[in-house]
Amino acid sequence: MSDAEAVLARREREVMAILFRRGESTAKEIQEELVDPPTYSAVRALLATMAGKGLVKTRKESRRYVYRASVPEKKAKQSALRQLLSTFFDGRPENLVASLLDPKDQSLSEEEIRRIRDLIATGEDK
Repeated sequence: MSDAEAVLARREREVMAILFRRGESTAKEIQEELVDPPTYSAVRALLATMAGKGLVKTRKESRRYVYRASVPEKKAKQSALRQLLSTFFDGRPENLVASLLDPKDQSLSEEEIRRIRDLIATGEDK
């Protein structure tokens, strides 16, 4: 996935999440899992656009096409995280972590906070 393709639209992110979870899916199966799904034709058009970007691959099975992600999940997650950081946190990971740990907006449990602190401490040792 090149830098130009790194920015995924919301629907593209939804489709990628479905494909990562399921492995492979038809356009109809993807449509059924989308929130507020568009028409079947719109899903097919979206998948064609994603194939053009190199995000998904297709194979023909009888009379239908089966889609799968063509980029590794880890790479897609890193790309999405870069996009999130750039859009909302001035490109600074510490701003993201500070937002997660802000007591006013606290939605993390004490256990989740402890695990984050452990990960940070482990990362410092490397």
